[in-house]
Amino acid sequence: MTRVLPLLLVALPTLADPLSPVDTFPYALGTQSIGPAYQFTDQPKLLESAVAVRELGSNVFKFALRPEYFGPRGNVADKHPTVRTLIDLARDEPTHRRVLDAGFAHTLVWAYALTPKPWGETFAEADADKEYREIYALAVHLLRTYSGTGRAFYLGNWEGDWGLLGHYDAGRDPSPGRIASMTAWLKARQRAVDDARRDTPHRAVTLYHYVEVNLVAKAMAGKPTVTNSVLPGVPVDFVSYSAYDSLQKHVAADLPKALDYVESKLSPKPGLRGRRAFVGEYGFPAARFTPAQQDAKSREVMIAALTWGCPFVLYWQLYDNEVSPEGVHKGFWLIDDKGVKQPVYETHRAYYAWARQHVADHVARHGVAPAGDAFRAAAVDWLRPRAK
Repeated sequence: MTRVLPLLLVALPTLADPLSPVDTFPYALGTQSIGPAYQFTDQPKLLESAVAVRELGSNVFKFALRPEYFGPRGNVADKHPTVRTLIDLARDEPTHRRVLDAGFAHTLVWAYALTPKPWGETFAEADADKEYREIYALAVHLLRTYSGTGRAFYLGNWEGDWGLLGHYDAGRDPSPGRIASMTAWLKARQRAVDDARRDTPHRAVTLYHYVEVNLVAKAMAGKPTVTNSVLPGVPVDFVSYSAYDSLQKHVAADLPKALDYVESKLSPKPGLRGRRAFVGEYGFPAARFTPAQQDAKSREVMIAALTWGCPFVLYWQLYDNEVSPEGVHKGFWLIDDKGVKQPVYETHRAYYAWARQHVADHVARHGVAPAGDAFRAAAVDWLRPRAK
């Protein structure tokens, strides 16, 4: 295991830097930075995290745009005086704009509107309209600003089943009112993205909306959840699976079964082909697993998810964000709180180096990047010997 440099040296690209087919290829594996509990530079946490993910070699980055964007566990230290809505945050707050400009080919965002009142047993029509307007304005901004770059943006949410329940007791069922409210909330968001794509002239940029689910085992048991009580009524583009309930026993069997179930609940979407469910979150905490076990278990997930066809397989996360009152970390990390790069970090780094070279060689030989299925099969072949 190696230690991170006190100051990260890799610079982020700018909006003007062109992206090649190797830069934009969907390598699937990635990570995220949400509420990190520590850092190693004097830069804003979001910027430091983006630079660290770029240093890792990834062209995928997930972070949050939300009312809690500032403060000790936020993306930046201080509240920006002119930020009132999501578009203000994306366009006017310097760190968020810098990271959005940074050339990640695939950017996933937890996008939570700043103006509506949170939904619960009811969701007022006025608040649904505010939700629509904020997501629509952000979507138009992204399509206009990054037109021609070859980039893709995915606007979504975190672990929707907790939101549907309104608490963290998975043994209880959501009320009909909360199911109706969440359905209305997600319909407003999806309609905003659909309308923005329709209304906004753009080229070589794509924008999607996704819903994240997390209690899929409960759904498969026939209980009301986002997967089987909300998804069928919302024409979402993609669905993210925070997959911890498929990681407890037999990953190779349980994860594909859960993904099949989630995918079966999606309505057809014109223009979208292939798998539309992906692993938005998985990980193995250092509090329960050694670094070697953390790496080996993660490779199992990568292989199972890539074999199934997931467009993304996102590790939770770059820096840990779960700390006890006594200061003890759970250890969901690629880089620990002492700056040590874990074996699972090195697996990602080696994967990106191999994957970029694989795609570059294919482009040199054939003039085009490999097909997604062929690439994922090659990636599994590369990972499998290293999973033993």
